[in-house]
This record gives sequence, structure tokens and C-alpha cells, in this order.
Amino acid sequence: MNLLNQLWSQEDSQLPRTVSPESDRPVNPAQSGANARVIESWLVEQLARRLELSADRIDVHKPLTDYNLNSLEAINLSGDLESFLGRRLSPTLLWDYPNIEALATHLANEIDNPHSLGELHVEALPNGSPTSPTPSDEISPDYYRFDRFPEYQKLSQQLLQIEALGLGSPFFSVHERIANDTTTIDGRELINYSSYNYLGMCGDPAVSEATKAAIDRYGTSASASRVASGERVIHLELERELAEFIGVDDCIVYVGGHATNVTTIAHLFGEGDLIVHDALSHNSILQGCELSGARIIAFPHNDWQALDTLLQQRRHQFRRVLIAIEGVYSADGDIPNLPEFVAVKKRHKAFLMVDEAHSIGVLGTHGRGIGEYFGIDPQDVDLWMGTLSKSFASCGGYIAGCKAVVKYLKYTAPGFVYSVGMSPPNTAAALASIRVLREEPHRVGRLHDRATLFRKLARDRGLDTGTSENSSVVPIVVGNSLMSVKLSQVLFHRGINVGPMFYPAVPHNAARLRFFISCTHTEAQIRETVAIVAEELAKLKQETILPELNGHG
Repeated sequence: MNLLNQLWSQEDSQLPRTVSPESDRPVNPAQSGANARVIESWLVEQLARRLELSADRIDVHKPLTDYNLNSLEAINLSGDLESFLGRRLSPTLLWDYPNIEALATHLANEIDNPHSLGELHVEALPNGSPTSPTPSDEISPDYYRFDRFPEYQKLSQQLLQIEALGLGSPFFSVHERIANDTTTIDGRELINYSSYNYLGMCGDPAVSEATKAAIDRYGTSASASRVASGERVIHLELERELAEFIGVDDCIVYVGGHATNVTTIAHLFGEGDLIVHDALSHNSILQGCELSGARIIAFPHNDWQALDTLLQQRRHQFRRVLIAIEGVYSADGDIPNLPEFVAVKKRHKAFLMVDEAHSIGVLGTHGRGIGEYFGIDPQDVDLWMGTLSKSFASCGGYIAGCKAVVKYLKYTAPGFVYSVGMSPPNTAAALASIRVLREEPHRVGRLHDRATLFRKLARDRGLDTGTSENSSVVPIVVGNSLMSVKLSQVLFHRGINVGPMFYPAVPHNAARLRFFISCTHTEAQIRETVAIVAEELAKLKQETILPELNGHG
């Protein structure tokens, strides 16, 4: 789901709109109403059964939070609702709507096939037979012109809302040079917090020289799939050094980080399997889960106890089970208790995958990631995933683990077999970055010092940094989506580049600015930044309350 999806104001928004916030496509009111009643009845029945109440005790207008469902009950209800509707749902959907009535209305409007509930033995839904032919001259332009897609029209309205703030767009900023602690945009130098250059490797002379040498030797492209004829010596060197750095047998590198998760998860797991993932998992994990065909269940964020209980109840129903977590969660900057997740994985004979996109190069004394941070045996994790675009100044991703899984992926994973090999300059940049880090681990210590200072100063000024701890990601939570956009724009004009983040990337009323700290940031830059953020946020809070971009009314 992209960043701008579902950016809508509350019902009291002062900005115009022409598309309903409840749906991306035209909705037949009679059809939607009938489906809503079916879903509402199902939710009432299920909630009553779980709470051991009679159905007449369930008030569809009462806030769902008032029923005090525990985490596991909410997981099970969400999973059963997915099965009932035959579609994937957001892990937090039960809490995204104020009550059963609102949730049922939303789900009814979002049903892709207006007759899908009929397959669940619902009687006499309107609109006739789903197989009735439609003359081509009666087909709406919404279905064959991109500019008429309701989704596109909705996006256009969303962008107009942001433009109406009058401070420029915070998206697609054009950087005119290397982006490290500072960057240049529109000819202005700004303190930069919107790049993942955690260790300053992008722009490092040694990394740049190694990249240029690779171009001179190999050119700019592998020019083929590695299986066919795209293999280069530096591909093998990079995979060997990554495996040694992490502490496992072998490694495979892919051309894209997002594609690494999608193709690996979807290829290794399928029908008859179960994938349980953290509720705040990255989109790449969710996409891989959906494409796999496996049963998918989200467990509450970082809650290994809920995961343990869930597997006690359900493990026996499946063949293979994958547990997917992240080393550092990029929206919050918090870290899971890896030893406990390892214990759960062993107890239930499951596979454990750790996405280290934001933790490799960052956590641990030498930057070896969350495994080093907790001092665990790297062999206790089955799939170490990471990206090369952050700490390692390149592009792509990797899976590190035992020889068997790497060999199997190299010969069979579609995203590897049918994709061109990583380009020589990108391969060389990642390889050089790892070698520089081995020789200069003090970069990691300096990064920790700078991030710790930022968090301390922010909290001292009363800024909400959420659950961020011991990582290089520090959010400043402001709550209101429009306020996060406006604060980002105001800071840009004050010489600070930092992007906003809001629903659906984060929960409702948890919009934020997300600061990525680099070891190249100076103490002076951080002190200046925190002071300006506190000042400008206080000003915004004194202004007229801004309407919410993303609410449901």
C-alpha cells in the first residue's frame, strides 16, 4: 500500500472532495447495504460467542474497544473474518473503525466482487446474475481509462489537499548531490534526516573508488540472469563476505530489497503452510505472504507471548510455519526481543525470518545486526534478510542462512532466476562498504551516540519519540496527519529535510515525522534540529485545529 493511499480528511474537512472516502470505486447502495447487514450480523454473532454473551447484548454502535477483547481473541476474530470474506485484511482493521456498524459498512463497500458474499450462502443479493453479459457500449470509462480510475481521481484530490497548505509538496524532493548529514535541494543546503545513509558509506571515497573500478572491469550491467550467464566474481565475493559478517553458511543477493522478501516468502511457503508476522510488518513481507497462498495471521506488535499462545493453538494444523519479524521497525525505531522469538520458534518447530533492513550495520558493537545486539547464535535464525541500500550504500537485498536454502533459492526462486544479476557497480559498492565497516567499526558507535543524543534532547523538550530505543530511527509523533505534513514543510523552509508519515503507513492519530540519524550528523546539527522542531510544533499546536487527512469520519 503506497504512502498516499487513503489520504482523506474527516467529515468536517474544509477542503473539497468528489470521491467517497469509504471506497475507491462506485458502490451500488442496495448491494452495499445488504452486504453490510450480512457482515454486521456475522460480527455480532462472533463477538457474542467469544465473549459468552447473548447476541442481543452486542450493540453495533458501541466502540469495539469497550468489549475488552484480548490480543489473541482479536487475532482469531480478524483471521476468521478474513476467511468469511475470502480476502486479506489489515491487521489493525478491527480498531480502525469506531464500532461494528462502521466496520461492516466499510467492508461492504470494499468487497471486490459484489456477489462474493453469495458464495457464503447469503440469500438474494440484488443486481441479478453475476454472469449476465454487459454490452460494451454500457461499460463505464472507469474500467478502461486510467484517468477515470476512481483511485486516480482520489489521488488527485489528495494531492490538492496537500497543495492547499501552500507550503509545497514534501514528496519527490530532488537531491542535487550526495545525501548524508546534509543535502542540497533547489540550490539550498539543508540538514538531512530523510536518507538511510546510516554509516556515511554513500559518498565515502573508498566505496566510490571500488565502484568506479568495477565499472572499468565489468561495465555497468551483468546483462543476464546469473543462472544463465550473468555471474561475476564480485557477486560471489559479496555473498561470501555477507555470510561471514552475519555468521552463517551462505548468502544470495537479489537486485531489489522489496523483491527479496516478496520472492523468498512466496517461493518457500504455500498452501498448507502458516505464516505469522508482526502486525507492523513492512509491505514487502505482506506482499510475499499474500502471494504465497499460505494461511496468514498477524500477531500484536513485538508480542512474543501472543505468538507463543497462537502457535500452541494452531501449529498442529499446518505443515511448515514461518515467523516473520524485523530487526528494527522503520516506523517506530523499536527492536523485538529476539531471544524470546528464537525460543518460540524452537518450541513450535517453526522457521524464523528476521528482516534486517534497518538493523544490519546499525545494531551491535560492530554493526552485525540484531543477532550481535542480543548475542545469539546466528544459526538460530533460519532466514536473515537485509537490504543493501541503507548501511551498505548500494541497491538490492540478500537472504543469508544455511547452504540448503541458499542453493535452493539460487536455482528456483523466480525473483532471482528470471531477473538480471545485480549490477557490478552496485555489487562493488556493497562489498566495499562491508570491508570499510570491518576496518572502521567506530562508525557504529558514533551513530549510536548521535541517535541517543537526539532521543534525549527530544524527550527533554517534551517531544513524543514513541517506542524508539537504541536504533537510528527516531519518530516525532504529532498525531494529526495534516499537521505532520505542514510541520515537514515548515521545517524544510527552516533548513531541515525530514519527511512525514501517516495512515496507512502508521495507525490513525499516530502521524509523525521520521528522522533517520547518520553517523555523519554532528552534535551541533542535532541540537539545532531538536530546538527548531520543538519551536515549530508548538506554533502549529496553537493554530486552528487542522482537519485530519486520513480519518473515516
